[in-house]
Amino acid sequence: MSLTDHTINGIVSLLVSVGFTALTADEEPWDRNELLLSVAVSAFLSGFFTSYFAAKD
Repeated sequence: MSLTDHTINGIVSLLVSVGFTALTADEEPWDRNELLLSVAVSAFLSGFFTSYFAAKD
């Protein structure tokens, strides 16, 4: 797989995770934008590196 494929997998993970979190998050004492940003960073890195290391032989 190429770097583009890994990046696309990271973006797909980001979109799914942020979308689900945005739909299901209740109003809590934390800032919603900070919550979504942290989910976005975590989801992208998770999707990217899972794809990257799964492609290694």
